[in-house]
Amino acid sequence: MDLDRTDLEIVRHLQADGRLTYETIAQRVGLSRPATRTRAQRLLSSGAVRIVAIVHPSVKGLTAVAHASISVDGPARPVALAIAELADAPFVTLTVGGYALVSEVRARDFAALSASIDRLRGLPGVRGVDTLVYTRVLKDSTTLSDPPADLHLDALDQRILTELQADGRIAFAELGARVGLSPGAARARTLRLLDAGVARVVALVRPEVLGMGQLCGFAVRIEGDAGPLVERLSGWDRVSYLAACMGRADLVGTVAGESLADVLAVLEEVRGLKEVRELTSWVHAEVVKERY
Repeated sequence: MDLDRTDLEIVRHLQADGRLTYETIAQRVGLSRPATRTRAQRLLSSGAVRIVAIVHPSVKGLTAVAHASISVDGPARPVALAIAELADAPFVTLTVGGYALVSEVRARDFAALSASIDRLRGLPGVRGVDTLVYTRVLKDSTTLSDPPADLHLDALDQRILTELQADGRIAFAELGARVGLSPGAARARTLRLLDAGVARVVALVRPEVLGMGQLCGFAVRIEGDAGPLVERLSGWDRVSYLAACMGRADLVGTVAGESLADVLAVLEEVRGLKEVRELTSWVHAEVVKERY
């Protein structure tokens, strides 16, 4: 899908706040409200852009996270689709490299995380699971970094969050009808949740739409003090994700680029850093599931 400069401006505003009114966006991009709405609806209907609520993991009681590299017997796609059906696997991708696919796994604690990994191992077609347990997420545009304020959430709040995770721009009238509230009450509860940092409504954009169609994952073993390396990598625009972990690597991350050559150039630069003892990488060939 080809986007012009105005389309990209609209996308960037929605990435910052997915519930911005069309009138506000129109004023910022210099279009009429109807023209802005038409452009935004075209982007959404194409599937290139999705507007969803990203809910802080702690709200769902998910405090343990792992990166699972999975080897398979036979075709990988059926295994990836089976993993995508699991509620505790928010991210699943087919890869090219040492493993057939990669999945992120989230659970309420380390015991539950271990049970989730065991479920992955037990799926038909799974030969093995190599796990990296996250100790701290250092950079991630899809996750709220700070825990929300101490806020009691009832069943209605949780239902509102579930609806927003599916459609971040759902009208308050429709939202209220789905959860059994008036539009005003639905609006008040939603704003309360967003203001408290429980969730953030943003546009998720396919990387190729922004000219960053090549994604590559990497894992790094560190020699010496990790602080300078973490600070440097976190500041690189092309490093879209970075987490500290335990296991066969100390850091795991994602590089985004316009082409494979761009990504390889970044990985070569990482390899050249003095703190990097070893780097392994893989290409994300197809994202099967992405739900936060």
